[in-house]
Amino acid sequence: MASLLDKVSTLISANLHAMVDKALKANSLAVFDEYIRQAENNLDALEDAAATVGGNVKTLARKVEQYKADSTKQDADIDALLKQGKEDLAAAVQAKLNTTSKLLAQYQADYAKTQTEYQKLLDAKLKLEAKLTTIKQEREEMQALLDLAKSKERTVGAIRSLKDLDGVGDADIARITDSIRSRLDQADARAEIESSRLESQVDEALGKAELDTQLAERKKRLGLSS
Repeated sequence: MASLLDKVSTLISANLHAMVDKALKANSLAVFDEYIRQAENNLDALEDAAATVGGNVKTLARKVEQYKADSTKQDADIDALLKQGKEDLAAAVQAKLNTTSKLLAQYQADYAKTQTEYQKLLDAKLKLEAKLTTIKQEREEMQALLDLAKSKERTVGAIRSLKDLDGVGDADIARITDSIRSRLDQADARAEIESSRLESQVDEALGKAELDTQLAERKKRLGLSS
């Protein structure tokens, strides 16, 4: 999963301005098409990984609940056996409880780790989907710009970057260029805001889950569980 997330992180952090300049210099949309191909392939991989890890989260959650129930029953059985004077049986059940408690602790740790991995996959999927949408929109703008440039021979060969377009003096090209610049700036700003928001949501969700677990265990010890 680490390798997949590294690839996705690279795609998410791709510099839109550099992509536009490269497309203009080559007079081709190949750089956009390659990005879209890689992004869509990695989105498929993310979905598969998220489905697998999400299934593991559900399985581990079920195991945790199972061992919690076993632990509670065994604890009650020990008290009942001691009250009946059956210390040998109580000792045997205590040994089982010790094993159950160890397994419960392990499953709880595995659940927390897997839940974190699952959230990372979902977070990466949302970010890559947003970046892919932006790239597809910019490809349309670039297509219009390249088509227009090809129709105006005096600009063909002079275009190497957005900066080079400043001196062309053509109203149509200037309009499209300004639109691209504006959209790129907005995309950068949205990416920063979205990244911050998603990280906060993940932290909040994981923090709340931990608090809920702690409070539930404390209520059970106090006999307040419903």
